[in-house]
Amino acid sequence: MRSFSERSSIGRKLSGRFVAGMSVDDVLAVCERVNREGIAATLDSLGESVTTEAEAHKSADIYHQLLDAIAARKLNANVSVKLSQVGMDFDPALAERIMGEMVEHAAQKKSFVRIDMEGSPYTEATIAMTERLHAKFPASVGTVLQAYLYRAATDTERLLGQGIRIRLCKGAYKEGFDVAFPAKADVDANYVNLMKRMVTYTNPATGKGVFCGIATHDEAIVEQMRAFVNDNKIDKHAFEFQMLYGVRRDLQRRLTAEGYGVRVYIPFGPEWYPYFMRRLAERPANVFFLAKNFFKN
Repeated sequence: MRSFSERSSIGRKLSGRFVAGMSVDDVLAVCERVNREGIAATLDSLGESVTTEAEAHKSADIYHQLLDAIAARKLNANVSVKLSQVGMDFDPALAERIMGEMVEHAAQKKSFVRIDMEGSPYTEATIAMTERLHAKFPASVGTVLQAYLYRAATDTERLLGQGIRIRLCKGAYKEGFDVAFPAKADVDANYVNLMKRMVTYTNPATGKGVFCGIATHDEAIVEQMRAFVNDNKIDKHAFEFQMLYGVRRDLQRRLTAEGYGVRVYIPFGPEWYPYFMRRLAERPANVFFLAKNFFKN
């Protein structure tokens, strides 16, 4: 099935719509094109759950190449990394060493590393590592919170209080009722509350806010944010909307034209097929999401 999908025209069309090619050069070319539209990017080398130290370092090497290329080409971009790509599953200390080197590199290049969030078993370890790296390299690392988790509100206050940048998403992994809201309406309500908190937060000691990413393709929520920003006279540059490459391109362009910051999450690499299969297997809703957006502009 993988061989057929990677060789077939429909497979190539699918990968071309949502994945920016197989190589570093491919994704940099896509990034330059996206930047020309006034849209920022975060680049994600596909591949997770590595099982050896050599694989972990190989994954990291790609990100170091990206950080150098972003700086050399003066791209409006940063990188996103999953901890399972750098050995978290079998050696957390190794993963932290690798991430530390990567964040230090980003700091030297005046860039930024987003530590992506995976399923709930990774949540606390991901947040804690982000905190430790942020203490060493402030403003060079951030992470992701998932609004469907009950703990997201507490984690929001925890990270905002340290000035750590957050990408807020709804959550794409299958989770149990013991850790996540089972009803979509409750997830949406929590998302809206959290996004409003993020864009209005001010540190009492410094008087500064925290630049966060509002990652959603839900147009109803986007409209709530636009109205909230307008009603409360919030600077449009105090946050950014974030979306997936190839999804709601019309909305990305409209928001950019209105003066909002927009960043697209651009995955690339030969591991696109297992990436899609894992996402589709994790939650049935992901199948409908991708199908719905496949034929949209």
